[in-house]
Amino acid sequence: MENTNRNIFGLDGITGMLIATALLLSILAGLTIWGIKAQQVAAENPYKITNPQSIKMIDKDNAKLIQ
Repeated sequence: MENTNRNIFGLDGITGMLIATALLLSILAGLTIWGIKAQQVAAENPYKITNPQSIKMIDKDNAKLIQ
């Protein structure tokens, strides 16, 4: 039985591989840019502790001191 329906440039050939590769690279680029922007926002807004002398070693109320 001969396979005469082969199409190297069909979606299951080179074209499909290139589309999948481009899609994965664009997702990678988008997530990288999103992560860098999130790090920049976090770096510009550091935590401020209102009263550093009132911090206890183990206490659930320490979270209330952070602004």
